[in-house]
Amino acid sequence: MPMRIPTTLLTMMALTWPAITHAQEPAAKIKVLIVDGFSNHNWKQNTALLRGILEPTGLFDVTVSTTPPPRATEGWEQWRPKFKDYDVVIQTCNDINRSGPEWPKEVQGAFEDYVRGGGGVYIYHSAQNAFANWPAYNQIIGLGWRNVTYGTAISIDQDEKLVRHPPNEGLGTGHESRGEVVIRLLGDHPIHQGLPKAWKTPDLEVYYYARGPAENIEVLSYGQDPLGKLNWPVEWTVSYGQGRVYVSTFGHVWSGDVQPVSMRCAGVQTMIVRCLQWLARRPVTFPVPADFPTAEKTSIRPVIALPQK
Repeated sequence: MPMRIPTTLLTMMALTWPAITHAQEPAAKIKVLIVDGFSNHNWKQNTALLRGILEPTGLFDVTVSTTPPPRATEGWEQWRPKFKDYDVVIQTCNDINRSGPEWPKEVQGAFEDYVRGGGGVYIYHSAQNAFANWPAYNQIIGLGWRNVTYGTAISIDQDEKLVRHPPNEGLGTGHESRGEVVIRLLGDHPIHQGLPKAWKTPDLEVYYYARGPAENIEVLSYGQDPLGKLNWPVEWTVSYGQGRVYVSTFGHVWSGDVQPVSMRCAGVQTMIVRCLQWLARRPVTFPVPADFPTAEKTSIRPVIALPQK
């Protein structure tokens, strides 16, 4: 005689089954938009290296939006990246020293709306040098490459307390020669979960006196300026409206660089992936690899396989 299953149990199974099936589905890839097109750095190679780091993880669907050439003014009428279609925007444009134009006002407004409405933004390396005359951008990045009269700078004292430097105190933003720097973590941010509290990276610029509104900011790590021997932020996050912003000086790619050690550092590659997960409001699940650097030794990986297109 066949066993009869109570109606209430059948109902519970029917309600539970879709949830179980859904839980077994792989998570959707994080949609990433890299915005490039001008910089005083090697932006084309930088984008290729970023894709070479991100795409093999299988976690990201990467799109690139390249601005029109600065002199092709008619191109600005067609260039309208749809920021809201993406979980995270990696902003790499830098107009310092007139190396590029300002974004069109319509694009600026769309970018502000995207971040304010809850978007995630990675301000990549020299992008914090950009757009000094754009007030909302200064709020979004928190600290940037600015002159001594502009905004507040933040250093970190020997007790790991933040010290604020008002306008005209100290210097304008700068950095000494790149070199090996020990990164020291502050707090216990989800991006850093499971990482050593100190690790060494090669070919890094430590920006001294980065300045800005310095509002709604959380400093995540710091390094020591090799000349002044003061500690300055290397990574920080900013809350802008409902959005999340991550800023760091990792990832220097200079003119003529092909496979720079700054991008082949196991620590930097790990940080890029993990911070994108956090910016997209996903669990930070990317593992800390066995070759992650220590406080005593850097960890340089082989060449990055670049995308074919």
